[in-house]
Amino acid sequence: MSFTVVPVPAFDDNYLWVLRKGDKAVAVDPGDAAPIRAYLGRENLTLAAILVTHHHPDHIGGLAELAAASAATLPVYGPRDGRIAGITRHVVQGDKVVVPEIEATFEVIEVPGHTRSHIAYYGASSLFCGDTLFACGCGRLFEGTAQQMSASLAKLTALPDDTRVYCAHEYTLSNIRFARAVEPGNIALAAREGRDMATRRENKPTVPFTLADEKASNPFLRCDQAEVIASATRHAGVALGNPVEVFAAVREWKNNF
Repeated sequence: MSFTVVPVPAFDDNYLWVLRKGDKAVAVDPGDAAPIRAYLGRENLTLAAILVTHHHPDHIGGLAELAAASAATLPVYGPRDGRIAGITRHVVQGDKVVVPEIEATFEVIEVPGHTRSHIAYYGASSLFCGDTLFACGCGRLFEGTAQQMSASLAKLTALPDDTRVYCAHEYTLSNIRFARAVEPGNIALAAREGRDMATRRENKPTVPFTLADEKASNPFLRCDQAEVIASATRHAGVALGNPVEVFAAVREWKNNF
């Protein structure tokens, strides 16, 4: 990977990501301009581009201020969504985002579910997925369907197992508690809980994580596994006929967990 990825904490549990190489930087989902500008100032970095995944305020709240404080030619990439002001380059599934200042190229992946226009960026074995995939979890279905989110997660899990996933929130321990309720017999999940609890005791981020870890421990990616199916069926109180129905039942369970 040519660039370094740095988490900039914001709000209660957000991570605003800064990708840096030399004296140039890229901001991903700048929900708050102040911590991004403070970091850029401390490190003497110039903003070369902004990547946006979706329209929620904690992802775009600082976009206008950062753009106004940067060069007029600053490219701002994001989905075509009228709720996001300031996008200068709309991107869709399969587009390439090239940022020569940090020697990076990202593939755009459309991942509707959390919102209808949500996108993710994949490049250099790194995935910036906003609120679609979390450590041991996934985003709520605010605008999409279970079918859409299942398909979106399948796109992401088709990427290489060593992909580093940079999601936007530190939800890991609460997600793991829910995952243990769904799949208590999962040995990999139990081991992950121990590792991530130790990480948080040191006040370190549990993000990024790998897709390999997710496939082994995230119930939303394991809706074809017997224990997940059995737990979802018991919770729903009805027979579940396919993985999408299992996913929908697990997502509804998590909403009220």
